[in-house]
Amino acid sequence: METPQNGKAAPTPDRAAYSARRMQEVFGDVLPATTADERDERDGRPGHGDDWYRDNRPPHHG
Repeated sequence: METPQNGKAAPTPDRAAYSARRMQEVFGDVLPATTADERDERDGRPGHGDDWYRDNRPPHHG
């Protein structure tokens, strides 16, 4: 097995698949498939959007 410059062995495909499977077994589906910046800001969450906060910002907050 070839060692990268950082001195650690590169993971094999079998090892990477095992790690992914093990993470799923341990943690389940707790992480969303997309990150917050990939989702629409108004995806049904309660609360106000950024526009509301900008419109209602007190004058002393510039």
